[in-house]
Amino acid sequence: MGGDGLLVVRCQLGEREAFRELVALWHPRLWRYVRGMVGSPHLADDLAQEVWVAVVRGLPRLRQPERFAPWLFTIARRTVTDHLRQTYRAPETTAMEEATAVVADDDLSGVLTTMRIEAGLAALPLLEREVLILFHLEDLPLAACAEVLGVPAGTVKSRLHRARRTLRHHLAEKGYEA
Repeated sequence: MGGDGLLVVRCQLGEREAFRELVALWHPRLWRYVRGMVGSPHLADDLAQEVWVAVVRGLPRLRQPERFAPWLFTIARRTVTDHLRQTYRAPETTAMEEATAVVADDDLSGVLTTMRIEAGLAALPLLEREVLILFHLEDLPLAACAEVLGVPAGTVKSRLHRARRTLRHHLAEKGYEA
């Protein structure tokens, strides 16, 4: 069992310090995923907190501590999906429009900055954005992405291909070299 697995077991045994370590280790990655999905840093803070509450409740029942990462991102995905469902039900809610940032092209070197990639991500359809975030930004292996998304690995590969192509196209339209 790896470091994450041991840390999870320590949490399951009730060690408060272990939970603090787990949060310190995983919160930045969790927040980046949620932020990438919803666009707003403030909303990402709230939703990430909801995810950690669900983790605290579910951690005692996690049977495979070494599978913490896919389990965490599955909870995060559910939390984001629930939020987006509620948002789209609400009349005239434009959370994604508010989250889309305009990025000035002041970097003549053509190197993609994080802000450019985030702006490009905001333009992608939700499924493609999610798979890029999980695979490239969170460095989850293909199998873990498939587990989080609840789809076969082949579907993850095709979504990744489509997402990369769409992102390249979008960035090229904006004048960024890919």
